[in-house]
Amino acid sequence: MTPDLAGRVIYRLETQPDSVRMESKKKKKPEKILHGIAASNGIAYGRAFLFVQDDLDIPHYKVEPSRHKEEIDRFERALVATRHEIAKVHAEVEKKLGPDEARIFDAHLLVLEDQALIGETIREFEKTSMNIETCFMAISHRYVAVFEKIDDDYLRERVSDIRDVTRRLLANLLGRTAAKLGELVTDRIIIANDISPSETAGIDRSSALAIVTEEGSRTSHAVIVARSLRIPAVVGIGTLTETVESDDMFIVDGYDGIVIVNPDETTLFRYGKLKEQKRTFESRVMSVNRLQSETLDGTRIPLYANIEKETESDLAIRYNAEGVGLYRTEYLFIGSEEIPDEEAQFAAYRKVAETLAPRPVVIRTFDLGGDKVRSQGVSLADPEANPFLGFRAIRFCLEHRDLFRTQLKAILRASAYGNVQVMYPMISSASEIVRANEILEEARAELRKKGQKFDDKVAIGAMIEIPSAAYTIDLLSGHASFLSIGTNDLIQYLLAIDRVNSRIAHLYEPTHPAVLRTLLRIFTDARKARLPVSICGEMAGDPVFAALLLGLGAQSLSMTPPLLPSVRYMIRHMKYSEARKLAKEALKMTDPKEIYAKFADFYAERTRELNVEEAED
Repeated sequence: MTPDLAGRVIYRLETQPDSVRMESKKKKKPEKILHGIAASNGIAYGRAFLFVQDDLDIPHYKVEPSRHKEEIDRFERALVATRHEIAKVHAEVEKKLGPDEARIFDAHLLVLEDQALIGETIREFEKTSMNIETCFMAISHRYVAVFEKIDDDYLRERVSDIRDVTRRLLANLLGRTAAKLGELVTDRIIIANDISPSETAGIDRSSALAIVTEEGSRTSHAVIVARSLRIPAVVGIGTLTETVESDDMFIVDGYDGIVIVNPDETTLFRYGKLKEQKRTFESRVMSVNRLQSETLDGTRIPLYANIEKETESDLAIRYNAEGVGLYRTEYLFIGSEEIPDEEAQFAAYRKVAETLAPRPVVIRTFDLGGDKVRSQGVSLADPEANPFLGFRAIRFCLEHRDLFRTQLKAILRASAYGNVQVMYPMISSASEIVRANEILEEARAELRKKGQKFDDKVAIGAMIEIPSAAYTIDLLSGHASFLSIGTNDLIQYLLAIDRVNSRIAHLYEPTHPAVLRTLLRIFTDARKARLPVSICGEMAGDPVFAALLLGLGAQSLSMTPPLLPSVRYMIRHMKYSEARKLAKEALKMTDPKEIYAKFADFYAERTRELNVEEAED
């Protein structure tokens, strides 16, 4: 931001080399705007670097019986070499970004140590006598095909991990060494079909301006690394690599998921101004991060963190969470080589409880089943055609009583070290809570018999994700002491929308009148039953929805830790009376898009006020 001779403020988007800015003025190509998924916040401007991975040329040939042992030995040497490579990447990432980010590559090592994958490859080789590269490729493709069909974003994104490891192992078998992406890119915006986690880890913040990929999602490991490096990223942009030219200039808007190819001068000015506004906004948002979450007219709205691993408890504290509103314990199970026993679970739960004490920690029991049943080599249920309506969550736990009781004992033991609460997922009726509480009482009895200490008054909660639960709050109230609304599934079930189905994803409307009325019904009935109710779905972490949720009756919100500052800022810059008035008006509206626009405008007003303050400063 610099003044010109007339005293006006001129905004410029800048890359490192001045020559790029000068050359961009000579361009004649028309501006093109593309929309993808906002993956990592930030705005960048610069020249494209097209990163296209060549497919490995895999030879196909028969191996003589006399050379079978030699071929298996070659496979084992390649496994060892690949493990060493990944361990090196792990160490580099830990040094550069920290231990949490480095744990991404633990999943890669698990793939290489998966005895099912290795054993199936060897069996395929012994059956066909085809070279080991061909056999490993066939088996890994089979794994990828299975994971791609899973209706869970997190698990489906593990496909990139398998592909990354597969490519490394095949390269070692073929004696090829891949060039590091970080050595190829200098002050460029990386354009690719997709980027593996290890390739992303090789990028330096000083060399890559931004990342744009045709595929991918917000949960991919590559995106996690990009966020840690604070590199703007947009994923799922669609076909792009076939049309990019070496002299194309790009603006990457990681806030709104927009990519602009060959922007004109008006767009450059607009984004230069926007970049300054974003910097100001983020600075001011963080300035209130240590303050209470309270509206201008004095209504306190506690904000909690959603976590998946015990190591994320430190992140919750860093972002000033008032506790953990949702600890997704199934991730102790998913990716593990075996079912975690009581001691392993107890250690994880105790760490979170002690770290957050005396703040509350809501531990959700395993949301396993259907699409989330496989640990490394351990399968507890058959695949289902429609897992979201199938054998999952509390249904799964009530059928696997021993597994459920073991988890409940671990949670109870952890309650002796902090303010621990238990929450059951996907409740559809009061009878499910009754049955779950019976198993909880069995767990208590076993611990008493062993003389192990625990909090005998642990609070019991229920997730409201199914319409049948939403409309029977009065029946649930006698068996639970708090409720938490999972908006992701609730919206999916209310609107009959599979949110991972790209053909109908546009119909997934959080502001649909049916959703608003159902939320109001839950809050109203919970208030009559004197049950505290929170929201822990994606809506809770979007500051645009803060006024809507408060106005409908939400008493607290729980979200991914980095989202806490922006929601806290929004709450501190509005009145509760305003939220009530807006929600009342929204309940009379019929068009979901108009309802969303109403609250987006309200949010934008607060942002505009912030920018006015900055201009006056």
